[in-house]
Amino acid sequence: MDLSSIEIFLAVASDRSVTKAAKAVGRVPSNVTTRVQQLEEDLGVSLFSRDGKKMTLTREGETFLGYANRLMALALEARQAVRPLAPSGTLRVGTMESTAASRLPAALTQFNQMWPDVSLHLTMGASRDLTRDVLADVLDCALIARPPKTMREEDSGFDAELKALEIEPVFVEDLLIVLPSGHPSIKSAADLRVGSLAALEPGCTYRRIAENWARKSSALPTSELGSYHAILASVATGNTAGVMPRSVLDLMHWPTPVQTHQLGPVETLLVYRKHDRPSAFNAFHEVLSATKGRDVRLATN
Repeated sequence: MDLSSIEIFLAVASDRSVTKAAKAVGRVPSNVTTRVQQLEEDLGVSLFSRDGKKMTLTREGETFLGYANRLMALALEARQAVRPLAPSGTLRVGTMESTAASRLPAALTQFNQMWPDVSLHLTMGASRDLTRDVLADVLDCALIARPPKTMREEDSGFDAELKALEIEPVFVEDLLIVLPSGHPSIKSAADLRVGSLAALEPGCTYRRIAENWARKSSALPTSELGSYHAILASVATGNTAGVMPRSVLDLMHWPTPVQTHQLGPVETLLVYRKHDRPSAFNAFHEVLSATKGRDVRLATN
């Protein structure tokens, strides 16, 4: 058992998919499958139940998940303990609301425990606005959503802004259209039987993806709302479809049932300037890598 195998296990547990996990850890899917199988052989148990391409933690896998998170956190602490200089000063981090809710709590808690001398300022906003703030040195780094390749070709301005920065994939979100409980199953936007699409502000990448999808076969107006709770409340009225990542929906424990339609995977990127980064950035980067997805995994298993 080694740390790289544990990292791969955590990625598969988070994304519930070998293909998505392979993207997250920068490996080919066959290597991820092999490393998971080797880890299972080493432990003598099956960590995942396999249903087609979906990977779900077994009872033994859920037990091992807690130890895996602790091992990665301990390894990070050990690396930091032998370094002679501790980061200090201020780190300005931008993030989407969805990422702050479902992906960052574990990283922010551990970062504060390990580096109490760093003043971490968190700013929430839409991906386009956050990207521009990093370029303008208003933020040191940001977690944003990158549109699919077809949309990037349509929006060359945003793509050009990203090319001026360092970009690193850190998460893969499963983007959903959320429908009222009694709505029939859909295959495309043409099957929608609602009067509007509920989404966040115009700079939100998830909103842009949903609007692009809807335009191909319907002409739904967009209702701009201020939070994902407001989006679900609007869906509950029965005449609205909402857009949000699965990781957020899984955390909300909404009291009434909803139906979902997958729009596909969307990458979350860590973006930062190529030069002039504060000393605390590398520490934040390491903590983020070691703890990513921990909260959402614990919530959904």
